Amino acid sequence: MTRKIYAAATAIAIATTPAFAAEGAVDKADVLGTYADIAAAAYGDSLSTAQALQVAVGRLIAAPSPEALEAAKAAWKSARVPYQQSEVFRFGNPIVDDWEGKVNAWPLDEGLIDYVDASYGGSTDENQYAVLNVIANPTFTLSGEEVDASEITPDLLENTLQEADGVESNVATGYHAIEFMLWGQDLHGTDKGAGERPWTDYAKGDDCTNANCDRRGAYLKAATDLLVSDLEYMAAQWGDTGAARQTLLEDQDAGVAAILTGMGSLSYGEQAGERMKLGVLLNDPEEEHDCFSDNTYNSHFYDGLGMHNVYNGQYVGVDGRVIWGASVSDLVAAADPEVDATLKADLDATMFKLLAIKVAAEGGFSYDMMLARGNKEGEALIMGAVDALVTQTRGIERAVSALSLDDIGFEGSDSLDNPDAVFQ
Repeated sequence: MTRKIYAAATAIAIATTPAFAAEGAVDKADVLGTYADIAAAAYGDSLSTAQALQVAVGRLIAAPSPEALEAAKAAWKSARVPYQQSEVFRFGNPIVDDWEGKVNAWPLDEGLIDYVDASYGGSTDENQYAVLNVIANPTFTLSGEEVDASEITPDLLENTLQEADGVESNVATGYHAIEFMLWGQDLHGTDKGAGERPWTDYAKGDDCTNANCDRRGAYLKAATDLLVSDLEYMAAQWGDTGAARQTLLEDQDAGVAAILTGMGSLSYGEQAGERMKLGVLLNDPEEEHDCFSDNTYNSHFYDGLGMHNVYNGQYVGVDGRVIWGASVSDLVAAADPEVDATLKADLDATMFKLLAIKVAAEGGFSYDMMLARGNKEGEALIMGAVDALVTQTRGIERAVSALSLDDIGFEGSDSLDNPDAVFQ
C-alpha cells in the first residue's frame, strides 16, 4: 500500500464533522434526517456499483477472456466498498433486517451452486443439498418435488434455491454467490491465495472447462440481475418518501435507539464475534466473510467505517461527494461531553486497528495467513481489532445511558460470550 493511499484511507477513517451542537440545541429530527440521508447515499452507491458489476458480468458472458474475468472481479470488489458501509443500518431497521439475507448471507454451501473440489465432501445430515450443483443438473428433487431448472432465472434462485429445504447455508443469491461464481473455491487453506476459477469456465464451445459453461453464465447473470433489483428496492426505501425513512421518523426516540442498536449489534456480536473472533478460535479460513476472494480485510474495514460514519453524521460517496449533518455525536455531546469524546476516540481507535489489518493484507500478509494456527502476528492483528470493537461497544452502551433511552440489547456471540460453546 503506498503512502498516499495509506494517508487517504486514514483521513477517511478518522474524518471529523462540524459540530452542530456548538451552534445550539440539537434537533433529533435533524439527526434522524442525516442518518436517513447517509443510508440513501450508501444504498444508492451500492446500487450504482452493482450496476457496474452487472455490465462487467455481461461482458464476461458475451466474450469470455482472462481480462473480462479480472474486470468482473474488480467490479465486485468495488461494489463491496459502499455496501459494507451500509451494514450499520441492520439490526435496528426491520425493513433492512427482513431483506439483508437476500444480498449478503454467508457462509454458504457452494456445492449447491456449482462443482466443488473432492475434498469438499458430499451431502450431510444438516444439508442434503450441499452438493446439489444446480448448474450441472437441469432437474432435481427438492423436498419430494421435482424442480425444473432447465432455465436458470432470478426466480429460481430466489424462490427455490435460496435457503432450500429451510437450510440457511443454502445461499443462492447475493454478493457471496456471485463471489463464488467469479473466484471459485479458495483451496489454499491458511496459505496465501484466493479462488482460482479459470476464465474458461465461461468459454464457448470446446474451450469450455468443467462443463455447463452456458448454464454457469446464466447463473452468474441471474444472480447479478437479482442483486441489482434488490438494491433498487432498498435504495428506494430510504428515499424522501421511502418506507424505511418514514418508519424511522415516526418516533424520534425509537429512531435514535435504532441507530445505536445497529451500531452496537454490528460492533459486538456480528463483527467482533461472528466475523472475526470465531475465525481466530477455529483457525478456519472458511469463517472469512469474503472467503473466495480474500477480500475479508476490506469488508471488516468498511464495516467499521460505516459505524464511524453514522455516529459522526458523515459519508464519503464513491464519487467523492460528502454527506454530513447533525449527528448522534452531537446529541451525546450535549448530554454528556465526556461520553461523546470517549466514544469518538474509541471509534477512531477501531479504525486504526482495522486499517492495520488492511495495510498488512495489501502488503502480502493475507487474512488467510493471519488465521493460521500459531501465527501470533496474525492473531494479534485480528484480536487487536476485536478488542477495539468490544471497547467501542461499551462506549455505545454508555451513549445509550447518556441519552436516557430505554434499555436496548445488542446482538451477542458465543465467540465472545461463551467461547467453549464454539467447540461443542
